Amino acid sequence: MEYTELKVWKETRLLVNNVYDVTKAFPKDETYGLTSQIRRCVVSIPSNIAEGCGRRTPKDSIHFFHISRGSLYELETQLYLALDQNYIQEKEHKVLLDQIIGCKKLLNGFINYYKTLKTKQTINH
Repeated sequence: MEYTELKVWKETRLLVNNVYDVTKAFPKDETYGLTSQIRRCVVSIPSNIAEGCGRRTPKDSIHFFHISRGSLYELETQLYLALDQNYIQEKEHKVLLDQIIGCKKLLNGFINYYKTLKTKQTINH
């Protein structure tokens, strides 16, 4: 299966689009601050999933999936900071957090699947 067909990749890509939409309303003086940081962070999530899928071994793949998961936690924190600064409304924040939680669950399942591949690979060698 191609990574572009994976639900986890599709959902994280949707998260990217939603975060970009929300950050368009951030103050202009945050363009090179929190806005940029949030956008770089969210883009890295599906990007690292794709990179992990392109690796040769499950161990290498899992490494990039863990980076992606770490970026989900980083994004969550940055969105709390944006809420603290009143850059986003409580309702927008909740929608994005719910999306992040869903992405974490999908990604954790995907990591666990790759761990079984890693175990099978170890047994077969």
